[in-house]
Amino acid sequence: MHRTARPHVLSPQSFDELLGGGGSPATVDRLRVSERSWRLLVVRALLDSAATAPAGPLPPSADGWKLLSRAWAVSKEAVEDLLAYPAVGVWAAHTLRRLRGTAQDDAPLWADTGHLHAIAAAAAVRAGLEFRTDVPVRHGWVVLPALGAMRVPGRADWDVAEVRAFAGSVRIAGRPLEGPDWHALTELRADGCTLLLDDTDPYRDLRKPAGVEPIDSAAEWQELFGPAWDILRRTDTEVAEALAGGLVSVVPRPRAERFRPHSASSGDAFGTALASAPDDAEQFASTLVHEFQHNKLSAFMHLFTLYDDQGARLHYAPWRDDPRPLGGLLQGVYAFFGVTAFWRRRGHALGQFEFALWRSQTAYALRAVGSADGLNDLGRRLVAELTRRIEPWLDEPVDARARSAAALAVADHRATWRAWHLRPAPGTLRDLAAAWSDGNPLPRTADEPEPVPGSPARGVDTRAVLLRWLLADPAGFAALRDDPGAVVAGARPEDIALVEGRTAEALGAFRARIGRGAGDPETWVGLGLAARAAGDPAGDGLLARPELAMALHGELNGQADPLALGRALANGA
Repeated sequence: MHRTARPHVLSPQSFDELLGGGGSPATVDRLRVSERSWRLLVVRALLDSAATAPAGPLPPSADGWKLLSRAWAVSKEAVEDLLAYPAVGVWAAHTLRRLRGTAQDDAPLWADTGHLHAIAAAAAVRAGLEFRTDVPVRHGWVVLPALGAMRVPGRADWDVAEVRAFAGSVRIAGRPLEGPDWHALTELRADGCTLLLDDTDPYRDLRKPAGVEPIDSAAEWQELFGPAWDILRRTDTEVAEALAGGLVSVVPRPRAERFRPHSASSGDAFGTALASAPDDAEQFASTLVHEFQHNKLSAFMHLFTLYDDQGARLHYAPWRDDPRPLGGLLQGVYAFFGVTAFWRRRGHALGQFEFALWRSQTAYALRAVGSADGLNDLGRRLVAELTRRIEPWLDEPVDARARSAAALAVADHRATWRAWHLRPAPGTLRDLAAAWSDGNPLPRTADEPEPVPGSPARGVDTRAVLLRWLLADPAGFAALRDDPGAVVAGARPEDIALVEGRTAEALGAFRARIGRGAGDPETWVGLGLAARAAGDPAGDGLLARPELAMALHGELNGQADPLALGRALANGA
C-alpha cells in the first residue's frame, strides 16, 4: 500500500467554497482524498508505537498489517474504504493517545491495539479472501468494522475469538455470519445516498470506546431517512450531493427530548454524524447538514491553520450552555452558518423561527470571533467571508410572529448565559452597593468579567424549546400548561405565560419567585424579558447585565426591588 507522497492542493475555487461555508461535490471529494492521507499517517504512527507494546493473547500487529496487505492486493477499493471508515479514525487516534500516555481507558491495551486484527478481518471478508485470524472479544461481542457484530456468549469481558473464512463461508467463534447471533449493520438507503447506521463499532462514539448496542428502531431511521434526503435535495441539490459524497455513517443514539436533538462529530472521524433519534425527517436533514459542516471544517483544518490559541480564554457560543474556546467557537459558527442556510429555505412557521434565530446568533458570534485574539490571517478571512454571506440574510423578511419569537429566544439565551457564567468583581459590587445604599445613581462599570466554566442547572434553551412547541404544535403546547416540566425539562408555568404573551402574569410570577429567595438566573432573565415586553425600562437593565442585578441583589441582602435595580442598571452600570 505504498504511494509516493505528494502534497494535497485545493484549487482556488474549492478553497473559496470552503471559506464561504460551502463545498461542491468535487471539493468534498478533494477533502476526502486529503483525509485518506491524514488517516494513514495516524495509522502509521500507531503501528510504529504499537510495535513494542505487548500483544496480549492476540497475534502481533504485523500479522494484522499482512492480512490487510493481502486484502489490498485483491481489492484495493475494499481496503481503502475500510481504512477511511470513520470509526477506524477514532480507533487509531484513541489508541495512539493511549500508547503515548495522553488518554486513559479501562480496557486492556491489547484490546485497543489488537483491534487492527478486526479491521484486517473485515477487509479480508470484503475482499473475499480465505483466511484465519484471532480478534478481540469485548463484553461478549466481536466487531468487524463497517460490517456488524457477532454475539459470543460465555466469554470473559476481554477475550479473543477466531475469525475464519473458508469455501465461501465466514465464521466467528464457529458461528456463521448468516446465523441469529450475527447483527449486520443497517444501510440507510435513498435515491442518491446510502449511509451505514452503525450501532456496533466500539469506536463509533467519537470520544471513548462504547459497548455494542444493537437498536430496535433501525426501521424508524430508514423511514425518516428517505424523506430527509428528499428534503435535502429539494432544499439545495449541491449541498445534498456533497453530503452524499462525504458522509459514510450515522451513529444512532437514544431519542432525546422533542426539539432538543443531540448530535456530534469529530475531527478524527471524517464522514460520520452521531445523532439522537430524530423527531422528524426535517430535523434529521438539519442534523446531517449541521454535522457535515463540522466534518468539512475539521478536514480543512487538517490542511490549514486558522488560529493559534491555547484555549485559555473562553467565549460565548449562542448554541451552547457552556463557554467555548476559540476553536470550538469557530466550529460552531461554521456549522450554524450551514444550519441557517438550511432553514432559510424552509418557509413554514418553525422554519422561519429557526432561520431568524440562527441568522441572528451566528452573525453575533461571527462578530465576536472576528475580534478575538488568536485568529491568524486565514482565520480572519474565513470569518470575514462567512460574515459577508450572512449579513444580507439579516434583512430578509420573516413572518412577524416567528421574528418576535426568535428575538425573545435570542435575548433569553444571551442574558441567561451571562447570568450563569459571568461574576462581577468584588470591588465593582461593593461600589454599586454603596451607591445604591446612599441613594446615588449606580456608577458605570467598564469591566467585562472572564466567563466561568460550568453548565447551568437547566438548558439555556428551555424557553426556545417552548417557543418551538408553540409554533409547530399548538395543541401539544396547550397540553403543557398544567405541568410543563414533565415534558420540557426545566420548564415552569411562568415560562409558559411568558412565551404565550401573558406578560403581567409572567412578571408577577418571576418577581414573586425572587422574593421567595428562589431567584436563579432563569428567573432574573425571565423577569427582564417580561419587563421589557411590558414596556418597563427595567427590562433593558436586567437583560444587559443580569449577573450584576443578581449579585447586587444578594449584596443588598435581597432588600432591593428587582425592577428598581433593573431601572438603575439601565441608567447606569
